[in-house]
Amino acid sequence: MNRFKRSRSPVNSAGKTRVGKELPPKDSSAGAVQGRIGFGAIIDSWFLSHRSNARESFARLWAEPLQSLMTVLVIAIAIALPTALWVAISNLQQLSGSWQNSARISVFIDRGAAPKVVQGLIDTVQSLPQLEAVKYISPETALEEFQAAAGFGDVLALLDDNPLPGVLLVSPESVLSNDIKRLSTLVDDLSELPGVAEVQLDMQWLQRMQQILEMGERVSVLLGFTLSLGVLLVVGNTIRLAIENRRDEILVVKLVGGTNAFVRRPFLYTGLWYGLSGGLMAWLGVTLGSLWLDSAVTGLAALYQSSFSLAGTGWRGLLILTGLGGLLGLLGAALAVGRHIARIEP
Repeated sequence: MNRFKRSRSPVNSAGKTRVGKELPPKDSSAGAVQGRIGFGAIIDSWFLSHRSNARESFARLWAEPLQSLMTVLVIAIAIALPTALWVAISNLQQLSGSWQNSARISVFIDRGAAPKVVQGLIDTVQSLPQLEAVKYISPETALEEFQAAAGFGDVLALLDDNPLPGVLLVSPESVLSNDIKRLSTLVDDLSELPGVAEVQLDMQWLQRMQQILEMGERVSVLLGFTLSLGVLLVVGNTIRLAIENRRDEILVVKLVGGTNAFVRRPFLYTGLWYGLSGGLMAWLGVTLGSLWLDSAVTGLAALYQSSFSLAGTGWRGLLILTGLGGLLGLLGAALAVGRHIARIEP
């Protein structure tokens, strides 16, 4: 009986054990510490899961090099084509800018104008703020240059009077050269000056060049948008095939409690790797193409006494193309997995 009584609960009414020690009181801060540890563990687990999925998806691409390379090449070509067109247009704009800067307005002076009128006209034109340079060619100088260029020296020597008028070669500002309306206004102002017989400016080629470049910009944007849709379709179809090949694996994961978000994650990283690789390869292709053509373009420009050289995409282009490729790949994968993974249910 005494042994039975001693075998009862070791805690008496005073809250002491058999040996007379008190139980440790409950610490209210322990739950908060456990909560903080649990939140940190969740964040660490989230990052570890993403890192594991990224590595696994990248390893799967390396496990199938031929298929992955073909997909990356298709994406790279789709990104490189509008990029190459845009680079070509940018270089043409730079080249046309140098042409426009060399454009000149020819101001023909009345043949019967007095020397004072001619000098006053020269001073007035030189004082205009819209002009960079003004060069006067006298009738005698113009006749000598024409005889040397045309080869009709003996015929022109038979003329009693010099038929050529004096000319002012006017070079407008570079900013003004890009504005056709302001050039037209300048031509009208010069025509109203006393002593001016005629003002000529060949503006048609400037207008045509600007229209062609503007059309090229729009074509490159339209082509880029169309091929971007093609990238989405290529990535989406590739991810769809990958989902079908791993259907049994997805079913097992869902049976053990895996959510759709957990199942989607590796395929999203696969699309991201495809896009980044395609953008990087597109930048590499455009850069190598620019370097290959640069020597020929530089040699051609040297024949025209020009130092023009092709400008590539640079490091900024690398960031833009890889970022654009990654975004397209991620978006294409998201469209594919959001539609197909929800249909796979155990």
